[in-house]
Amino acid sequence: MTRLIRILGIDPGLRRTGWGVIEVEGNRLVFTACGSVATNDKASLAERLVTIHDGLTKVVGDYTPDEAAVEATFVNKDANATLKLGQARGVALLIPARSGISVAEYAPNLVKKTIVGAGHCEKEQIRLMLRVLLPKADPPTHDAADALAIAVCHAHHRQSTALTAKLRSAAS
Repeated sequence: MTRLIRILGIDPGLRRTGWGVIEVEGNRLVFTACGSVATNDKASLAERLVTIHDGLTKVVGDYTPDEAAVEATFVNKDANATLKLGQARGVALLIPARSGISVAEYAPNLVKKTIVGAGHCEKEQIRLMLRVLLPKADPPTHDAADALAIAVCHAHHRQSTALTAKLRSAAS
């Protein structure tokens, strides 16, 4: 008999950090909740990071996930924007880890390939496939949809991710 696993997916962003919670039992995926933590563009970077911290802390407290997954940062041409995204991502990694939840990271192309079947696709294609995979889900933003996609990606890859982590720790 398989155990029910609750997964939190996080799509980090400084303007809006998306989150999505699904439950997995064997091969069955069930939508639980999703949303986003929006920050004030006029607030300082520190204040925005506190907003993300507080929002994700509430999500972890409300939904008590067993595992979490965060999208890995892609490097763009604007180094300053990449650095700020990295700081938001750091908060997204910290919150579940501080709660004792294991956190996996997935490249954006792997998330897209897992959900749509191709590493390059439009956001609307992800939303269409989420409707098939999680019929009760109706994410209010692209960030929330992306977070659900990250959670689904983790559901599909979690066993190989756990094995890789065990092999790394054994080699240390």
